[in-house]
Amino acid sequence: MDKTTIIVVDDSPFASKQIKDLVEENGYEVIGYAKSGEEGIKMYEKLHPDIVILDIIMPGIDGIETAEILFKSDPSATILMLSSLCDTGTLEEVRAIGVKYLIPKPWEDDVLLATLELLKKT
Repeated sequence: MDKTTIIVVDDSPFASKQIKDLVEENGYEVIGYAKSGEEGIKMYEKLHPDIVILDIIMPGIDGIETAEILFKSDPSATILMLSSLCDTGTLEEVRAIGVKYLIPKPWEDDVLLATLELLKKT
């Protein structure tokens, strides 16, 4: 069975490496990294990953705008958002654009992995 492919869009190299190490140890394949929303959009269009792990707070266009653009170009995109902004307003905002899951930073590994498993099934 093919591995589920992921791109990580996060301006923090430390967070990106933590995510890569965690998900690859658990059977996923990280096929790309982007440090900004603009890079993430280009990478998505080029690589067509199964899942995008997307930070909200980034320079340039933020993760919410990035998700909106990705959904416009591919309504079936699967996006998991991570952010230190996990208040009710942010949750409502990401749900309104079609993102099903928002995980707080710093994340708990088991929560991140369980959420990825849920997303694989959708």
